[in-house]
Amino acid sequence: MKLHMAVVTALCIGLVCGVASVQGYAQGAQITVYNPMGAPPPIKMKAMAPRLDTIDGKTIYLFSSGFPNSENFLAVLKEWFADNHPKVNIVIPGTGLAAVRAEVNEKADAVFFAVGH
Repeated sequence: MKLHMAVVTALCIGLVCGVASVQGYAQGAQITVYNPMGAPPPIKMKAMAPRLDTIDGKTIYLFSSGFPNSENFLAVLKEWFADNHPKVNIVIPGTGLAAVRAEVNEKADAVFFAVGH
């Protein structure tokens, strides 16, 4: 109970101090407020990669977005490919794209990024 009273008292004191400082600005002083969203740079459009004629015999890399349980989704997706397209080689590297970029450029026919929320 004492802690509750101390918190309420501190909040009231803070509120009174805040109101006193705002009243000083209300007497004709100007303040500048900036938009925190800013202006994003323009988007440069890129063409999509051409579609593969077939995925049989191809190597597809699956990358996690880092969202919770995305690695579980990729494991299920790998099982789906094994059941439905057994001729496809699925690779799920343990690291991000930057760490295996050379390997992906050399060996991958396609890359799947599990992005989402």
